[in-house]
Amino acid sequence: MNVLITGIGLWTGLGDTAIATWQRYCQGQTALIATPEGLVGATTLPVEKIIETTTTQALNDAKLTAPLGSAAVVVGSSRGFQAQWEIWLRQPSLSRETWLQTLPATVSQQVAHIAGIQGMVLNPTAACATGIWAIAQGALLIAQGYCDLVLAGGVESAISPLTLAGFRQLGVLAQERAAPFDRQRQGFGLAAGGALLVLESPERARSRGIEPYARIAGVGLSADAENMAAPSLNQTGALLAIQKALAQAELTPRQIDCIHSHGTGTRRNDAAEAAWIQTLFGQGVAVTSHKGALGHTLGAAGAIAVALSCLSLREQQIPPCVGCEAPDFDLDIVQKSRPAPLGYILCCSYGFGGQNAVIVLARP
Repeated sequence: MNVLITGIGLWTGLGDTAIATWQRYCQGQTALIATPEGLVGATTLPVEKIIETTTTQALNDAKLTAPLGSAAVVVGSSRGFQAQWEIWLRQPSLSRETWLQTLPATVSQQVAHIAGIQGMVLNPTAACATGIWAIAQGALLIAQGYCDLVLAGGVESAISPLTLAGFRQLGVLAQERAAPFDRQRQGFGLAAGGALLVLESPERARSRGIEPYARIAGVGLSADAENMAAPSLNQTGALLAIQKALAQAELTPRQIDCIHSHGTGTRRNDAAEAAWIQTLFGQGVAVTSHKGALGHTLGAAGAIAVALSCLSLREQQIPPCVGCEAPDFDLDIVQKSRPAPLGYILCCSYGFGGQNAVIVLARP
């Protein structure tokens, strides 16, 4: 596969731009967990504001101007406008027009409206794998010749009473700090955020003279078909997605320089992920996760991981797995930001229902 990433729009609960977020992340800033709620970051925004912010940033970064005409949109969310719906249930103030603007498919439709896109508009929902699933689908649209420009990613503003109650019942919210792969890990801190990427064919990017962040070399999508909430015990679904992505990129595991893992900080998910990393890669690859620094943004998490990995490739630097002070697994967990000759990064996301999504990014 040969699809280029030429623009990034990123918003996190820290309220920074993409570069500022990257710099703070590389400095090892630990996420603040508000006990006992399990929240991360000092800021949250309604999902429509995250859509507006990330879309505008991505267009500006890629030096594009709306309208974009026959381009495509593939942007998804795990929870969509659920937080707004909960407010309406407590404080009814609903009109037909307002309701129509918050249906699930309007996440991608709002992106299309802002960017003036009249081509294909898709709105995937694959739990916490949504962000990477959307970017993978966008890359496939370009690779298959449907279009030469796609806005793709994930957005999430899921901090609401119902969401918090559900994760609290599952026992996966951290009480002190988010610490992926750490021996004392307790769970994750919930956060709002989003990332939109501009994907282009090489021919289109070349004609504009734009310098790409990265090349999407391969994608892998799969399902465990096993459990609705727990990771697979045998990891066959996750391994299948990774093997598909590597095969499409024509790479072996030894050629991957860094894994930007799902790394939620829960007991079971981290253990399952560490198991397949050891199975395929052994100890020879650096492993990081951004959720200890930026929190878990559910359907947006994978898109944020890809955006940060693009910056890793450009800066030739691996950010730390913030919060991991005593690794629980025999892996090369990156505890301090380090320079490295990065050619290929593997980004991974896994979601409820056994959704697995993987992307191989290459230095362009």
